Amino acid sequence: MKQIQEKAGLREFGDNQIIRVAVRLMVPFIQLFGLYVIVHGHYSPGGGFQGGVVLGASFILLALAFDLKTSMRHFSESMNAILGNVGALIYTGTAVLCALIGGLFLDYSALVKILPIDPIEWRSLGIFVVEVGVGLAVMSIMLSLYWDLSSGGNMDEGL
Repeated sequence: MKQIQEKAGLREFGDNQIIRVAVRLMVPFIQLFGLYVIVHGHYSPGGGFQGGVVLGASFILLALAFDLKTSMRHFSESMNAILGNVGALIYTGTAVLCALIGGLFLDYSALVKILPIDPIEWRSLGIFVVEVGVGLAVMSIMLSLYWDLSSGGNMDEGL
């Protein structure tokens, strides 16, 4: 296939300097916006799921503009697995901690027994912690799905 493309004068997909430079410039801002959506999710529209999708999309954009190996060089498969598990642990750990202390599952006001601040402040802080955990888990799952589907499970080359 590559020989046919070379004879026809076609370049491989993603072999465009304008796209690569634009992606290099945009990715940090996309990631910053994804973090903003996660952090402000308990005050405004957005949250962990939406912010995680934006963060995952930034690494997918790298893979589309360059290749799968470039995306995985910036965010390795092992780091992806660690952050995905940490995100799920943050979410479920917060919920279980609330239940173990004597409150209801995801009743953040029960965490007053750990750190004596106002129960309303604990509710705000608790949902923030949960949003961060959800954001990490969603980003990780989205990247894993893209990497597996685009490489056919081999993780050596993408689309």
